[in-house]
Amino acid sequence: MLTGGQVADCVAADTLLDRVTTANLVHGDKGYDTNAVRQKIEAKGAAPNIPPKVNRVWKNCFSPYLYRNRNAIERMFNRLKDFRRIATRYDRLATNFHAAICIAAAVCYWL
Repeated sequence: MLTGGQVADCVAADTLLDRVTTANLVHGDKGYDTNAVRQKIEAKGAAPNIPPKVNRVWKNCFSPYLYRNRNAIERMFNRLKDFRRIATRYDRLATNFHAAICIAAAVCYWL
């Protein structure tokens, strides 16, 4: 899902979580640390593993050990951002940007 640069992560989380069918554990970064996102994940029958924000008064349950699995996803995004076209998003149309991501992914992971 492609959103504008000024849109917060937790705003897009509602749409993304609607697409989740079955999961036992949902990882997210600090941008997704809101009560609404946590409640939606728990309503789906999964456990949220999201690190709490620094300014949160009540710290939710978080497992750094389980959070390590998310490192593979972060490495994938960082590898795609090595391509300047992806990192700066020169394309105006979402379809062109998606095509550029597909080409970059093919170059990174196939070659």
